[in-house]
Amino acid sequence: MPLNATQSELCDTNTNDFSDLRAVIINTSLKRAEAESHTKLLLSVAGEIMTRNKVSVEVIHAAAHQIAYGVQPDMTEHGWERDDWPALWQKIKAADILIIGTPIWLGEESSICRLVIERLYAMSGLLNDKGQSVFYGKTGGAVVTGNEDGVKHCAMTILYALGHLGYTIPPQADCGWIGEAGPGPSYGDEIEGGPAGFDNEFTQRNATIMTWNLMHMARMLKDAGGLPNHGNDRNAWQAGCRFDYENPEHRV
Repeated sequence: MPLNATQSELCDTNTNDFSDLRAVIINTSLKRAEAESHTKLLLSVAGEIMTRNKVSVEVIHAAAHQIAYGVQPDMTEHGWERDDWPALWQKIKAADILIIGTPIWLGEESSICRLVIERLYAMSGLLNDKGQSVFYGKTGGAVVTGNEDGVKHCAMTILYALGHLGYTIPPQADCGWIGEAGPGPSYGDEIEGGPAGFDNEFTQRNATIMTWNLMHMARMLKDAGGLPNHGNDRNAWQAGCRFDYENPEHRV
């Protein structure tokens, strides 16, 4: 969606180079058709800001894929006939930034959101070349929409999961929009005065700050070569093995 004047000015006056960063946005709407998703509209604010700053952005509409249930990297090896997750994982693995967007249902994130988190958890045994979680050196955020309470609760759940897996969560890494409690317009629905939420300063401000913080953190992590592995190398915890940090290639 188009950026507002403040968002556009921030992009136009940026002097930071983000052109080598990659981002994946996962929309976990329950709607099968991406075009019908309200969550997509708020996610597109982050996507447009990143694109304007030359970040390579790919959007995954999870409901359009057949993602099998389970906590293994490839569930076709565990009884499922089809699992689109391994192909999606290659895109996520290559990204410096991951944003998960979800609607709110009964105060919670969508079932598809939980499915995506479970499949991310299925990859938690993979390590990078430093012996750390493969998610180290990447940064994550959350976008939440709905017309009932639960934005902060859903963001808390998503960001905890990403942080536990190894993503670095920058300051204020979430944003959201909810209408009045109970049945009513969703984000982007036409109401008197224009699409619901588009002119909500709180939502647009938080979406903007979240996106810039994700880009800044990703820049810092990439420039630093990720996190140092002193004390967080999982190989040091292999049974009967003590790691010699003075000579990392040795175990004593």
